[in-house]
Amino acid sequence: MIRAHVLVCGGTGCTSSNSQAVQKAFTENIEAFGLAEEVKLVQTGCFGLCALGPVVIIYPDGTFYSRVEPDDVKEIVEEHLLKGRVVERLVYNDTGAKEIVEDAKKNVPLSETVFYKSQNRVVLRNCGVINPEEIDEYIAMDGYAALGKVLTEMTPEEVIKVVSDSGLRGRGGGGFPTGRKWALTAPNKADQKYVVCNADEGDPGAFMDRSILEGDPHCLIEAMAICGYAIGATQGFVYVRAEYPIAVKRLQIAIDQAREYGLLGKNIFGSGFDFDLEIRLGAGAFVCGEETALMTSIEGNRGEPRPRPPYPAVKGLYNKPTVENNVETFANIPQIILRGVEWFTSMGTERSKGTKVFALGGKIKNTGLVEIPMGTTLNEIINEIGGGIPGGKKFKAAQTGGPSGGCIPASLIDTEVDYDNLVSIGCMMGSGGLIVMDEDTCMVDMAKFFLEFTVEESCGKCTPCRVGTRRLLEILDKITKGKGTLEDIDKLEELCHYIKQNSLCGLGQTAPNPVLSTLNFFRDEYIAHVVDKKCPAGVCKDLLSFSIDKDKCIGCGKCAKNCPVDAITKTDYIAPGHKLASYTIDTAKCIKCGACLAGCKFGAISKK
Repeated sequence: MIRAHVLVCGGTGCTSSNSQAVQKAFTENIEAFGLAEEVKLVQTGCFGLCALGPVVIIYPDGTFYSRVEPDDVKEIVEEHLLKGRVVERLVYNDTGAKEIVEDAKKNVPLSETVFYKSQNRVVLRNCGVINPEEIDEYIAMDGYAALGKVLTEMTPEEVIKVVSDSGLRGRGGGGFPTGRKWALTAPNKADQKYVVCNADEGDPGAFMDRSILEGDPHCLIEAMAICGYAIGATQGFVYVRAEYPIAVKRLQIAIDQAREYGLLGKNIFGSGFDFDLEIRLGAGAFVCGEETALMTSIEGNRGEPRPRPPYPAVKGLYNKPTVENNVETFANIPQIILRGVEWFTSMGTERSKGTKVFALGGKIKNTGLVEIPMGTTLNEIINEIGGGIPGGKKFKAAQTGGPSGGCIPASLIDTEVDYDNLVSIGCMMGSGGLIVMDEDTCMVDMAKFFLEFTVEESCGKCTPCRVGTRRLLEILDKITKGKGTLEDIDKLEELCHYIKQNSLCGLGQTAPNPVLSTLNFFRDEYIAHVVDKKCPAGVCKDLLSFSIDKDKCIGCGKCAKNCPVDAITKTDYIAPGHKLASYTIDTAKCIKCGACLAGCKFGAISKK
């Protein structure tokens, strides 16, 4: 009889922290202590709190162990599983999430801990709960019940109406209504229609779709089959980047299992409905996140966008009517079918229903995946769920939407996060990357970073994007080197608007957003770079200068030893109260690497 379950995170984040070795150690020690008949080991997907990985949770008590090493496992098995005593030293963590630690020691349910209690896990409901490689565990969580319902109780038109009435909007970018997209595709007659899932997820810092595929791949299969039934398609493709090996492996396992159970293929549930899925691997081109470029890539061609119209609803993959949604969008569908429109619309705001998954990263204590109801304030996401900014630093801005998005400044931290609110302040939801920045972030340099990415990822098909983004980057580079002028700032804005209006696809049309939003909210930083030749955040190397306060310097010489170019020399000056002569920096030789500042324990070195 099984009396305890040991759940070990098998997501990419924890795997990179050696969770596979932790899992192996549990297998060996559970066997060694004779507990194989009493304790079940379960590999799950991501729990969400990536900052604490590798994560292990033991049920039924729900004890949350963090940063578990293989050498810790024997103690957990012997003390906790054999003797019933929590290993408190492993419950502790050093991420600053003190409340989570205390809650775990008291065995507070995971859903009531600081990180999780404000979340509403709809899309992530099975991640960290089930073994994604076992179809029976998905079925035990009402898996494939929604597919059975639509095939035996509902017409395609009724399915589309439910999705439309739910208010579900696409979670991959601009938030186009999902039901409307399906409704536009369904009436179009063709000998073949397609359902395509965009699992390319190219935004820097975004890993929402990857985590869903790793933790709950069957929900995607079920949702795509439902979509196929609704629009009259019999074939689906999941376009997933090859850099997601765990996700690809588990998705293929899930597809094979679904076929074996008769949940993919011919005559599903005896309904006469046929539907099958295939995986197509992407090579990491950001532009293939745009739906027409993605379809072009699936067809075996170079991933480039196509002019629209015609839209994919009319001529998509192989010039056939096609619905394309991303992983998170599809992951909502089974629950909407099972639990109903009223349940889904009870979450969120008037025009943004349901929840949104964010990959929370950057200057934040609790990095990881969070799923919150639409309308949750940025303040709650950052300072409550995220645990605030490390090191006592001040929150400066949050970047949403990746290279296509914009920045939310500290003055707007109480903004309720939904599609329309973000657009109204010059940002966008995007796929869900949320990068937090503190006072040490240079907003000009941040805009430059995203433009470097966009320039590299532009397919080059249209001139406004191919040439325009490169010109933007050149101007930004000029400004960060202290060579910019006020006229350059005007040129930036003018060029941004031209690129937005004339680019062929969404990549080019949104590429200027990081520049425009930083100009809007942080124009003073641009002016400081241009007029004062200073970087207020102390980031842009060409505008920095390092100096030693001769009265604070104790003459230890550590800075001189750390300097790679011998730019620091001893002076003849001995400060009052000190025994050794102070040092000075030759600014002509200094390469501004910061090694001296990092090594000084006495606060004698500063950068300006």
